[in-house]
Amino acid sequence: MSDTMQIEVVWVTPVAQELRCLTLPLGSTLQQAVEAAGLNQHLAPDADSGGVGVYGRLCAYDEPLRHGDRVEIYRSLTADPKEVRRQRVQQMRADKKREG
Repeated sequence: MSDTMQIEVVWVTPVAQELRCLTLPLGSTLQQAVEAAGLNQHLAPDADSGGVGVYGRLCAYDEPLRHGDRVEIYRSLTADPKEVRRQRVQQMRADKKREG
């Protein structure tokens, strides 16, 4: 049995994507994977950062990885999705009143 694993580390923006395929020692953590991929500059140290995860599940930096995992570096939200939807509904209602 091999003592290494294959993983991917991904950082995506609306205009760009960075994907790194890595071979790491078994037991490597999420943070070690991001650093090995050279994408740790995307990890924001503040509480508003998007964080990191595996396949869409938010995880701690010390989370151990498994063979085949896809590590994702998340961006912080620029707007609260609930608030944006609320504003869109209010605008639609206002538009209907003007039409009707």
